[in-house]
Amino acid sequence: MTTPAITSTPEWAALLQHGAVMRDARIADLFTNDPDRFASLTFHVGDLLVDCSKHLATCETLEALLAVAAAADVPGQRDAMFAGERINTSEHRAVGHVALRRAGDEPFMVGGKDVMPSVHATLQAMAAFTNQVHEGVRRGATGEVFTDVVNIGIGGSDLGPRMVTAALAPWHTNSLRSHFVANVDPANLHDVLDGLNPATTLLIVASKSFGTLETLTNARAARAWLTAALGEAAVADHFVAVSANAERVAQFGINPTNMFTFGDWVGGRYSVWSSIGLSVMLAVGPDYFRALLDGAHEMDEHFHTAPPEGNVPLLLGMLDVWYRNVHELQSQAVLPYDDHLQLLPAYLQQAMMESNGKQVRRDGQQVGEDTSPVLWGAAGTNGQHTFHQMLHQGTTPVPCDFLVAMQGHTPDAAQHLDLVANCIAQAEALMMGRTEAQVREALAEDGLDEAAIDALAPHKVMPGNRPTTMFLYPQLTPHMLGMLLACWEHRIFTAAAVWGINAFDQWGVELGKMLATSIRPMLAGDALPDARDASTLGLIAHVLKHR
Repeated sequence: MTTPAITSTPEWAALLQHGAVMRDARIADLFTNDPDRFASLTFHVGDLLVDCSKHLATCETLEALLAVAAAADVPGQRDAMFAGERINTSEHRAVGHVALRRAGDEPFMVGGKDVMPSVHATLQAMAAFTNQVHEGVRRGATGEVFTDVVNIGIGGSDLGPRMVTAALAPWHTNSLRSHFVANVDPANLHDVLDGLNPATTLLIVASKSFGTLETLTNARAARAWLTAALGEAAVADHFVAVSANAERVAQFGINPTNMFTFGDWVGGRYSVWSSIGLSVMLAVGPDYFRALLDGAHEMDEHFHTAPPEGNVPLLLGMLDVWYRNVHELQSQAVLPYDDHLQLLPAYLQQAMMESNGKQVRRDGQQVGEDTSPVLWGAAGTNGQHTFHQMLHQGTTPVPCDFLVAMQGHTPDAAQHLDLVANCIAQAEALMMGRTEAQVREALAEDGLDEAAIDALAPHKVMPGNRPTTMFLYPQLTPHMLGMLLACWEHRIFTAAAVWGINAFDQWGVELGKMLATSIRPMLAGDALPDARDASTLGLIAHVLKHR
């Protein structure tokens, strides 16, 4: 059934009209005109403060955006997700990652079945296994305790656990060292295993289907590494699986009793909350993993129940629509001022671009407006010495999200204040900029003559008026990390709901993988090149000639 695009609604027309009025506005002037602007455009969820006052937006802007959200039935689509309905329409699946974060007995129905008993049972099994490893009850084939854990996966089965494990480094509860392998480039696995002792290494193969090419290729190579040292019988003691395919797990040689499963209603990039997070739990322990889930659940409840005018993920998602479609900006940056969050931009890049990088709506019709922006970023303050130049003086504004904790995890409180000061200062500088008059005055105070000032001043002008969001919180705890990640998930969902796209499939990754399967035997000389474009055939010929 074809449904009207949001662009055909009067609410969308009103938003565009308001956008035209706001196009020449300056954020600094909005503060001058409204002394209460910070208070009215700053929002709280628990200990998390989200400052939206440095956006090119007013309360009237938010009202227009929320009218569009209502016209697109974002609340109804949200409620359908929380009710376990099959909102992943192209794959005919429910979307239940919110169920993974629940601690109580409230049912979550998928296909007429309450999945919460299986969710709790899996968490209990993960906790029991983790405790056995930590306590030395679960050991390797030679009787030695495990010292290293290697997670083998790709996409959400790698990036989620890898990012969260790094983010929660101050909360690691044992001496286990965590390692991650994803790239099919053999150098990745080689570099991780180099120096590890097979007798004290636990290997996790994370793949829902247990058929992902990159993961299985690395898993087989890791298996060969282990059995060369310890023999075939050691596989049962050193390998565990996170999968939904017991038959393939058994064929690999892993006892299905060492398999931690999850439902097909858990998407890959939303799976760190499931048994895919086993490597996280092994790093931080069951209690902190539970705290991570609880933080995400707190944000789930906020998104599900808070009124629109104070609903943080809803408002942020609508601001993303505002900049992408009304201001026609093509990218946004995530700038965590926390070295432990240096993988967050990559994680959110997958969440945003794999979810919303679509050109057709759920009904198969072409989307009438641009969808996902390009999301990128890096940890501050490193970014200040790389790409911040473009943020401040580039020709295209980039909305920026800053994240910073008021308290760090080291005793260097004064140095942490330097970090916080830099973070807040960058947001201020992006908003205020620096006029030519200000530049000329400063250069005159430095003693430059008029000719030198005329030559240098244009290069030091910064236009300002660059929008930012500030996420400020007491400390990066497991609970707070869960809140932040869930906030972005629901923010992404909100924009997808407005655009009418399915945020939970990823058909765009299939074609390249399929073509690689046919090219591989040609490169090995096991098959003759077939009818392909001249460039592809030329590249294959070059590899065959020089390999």
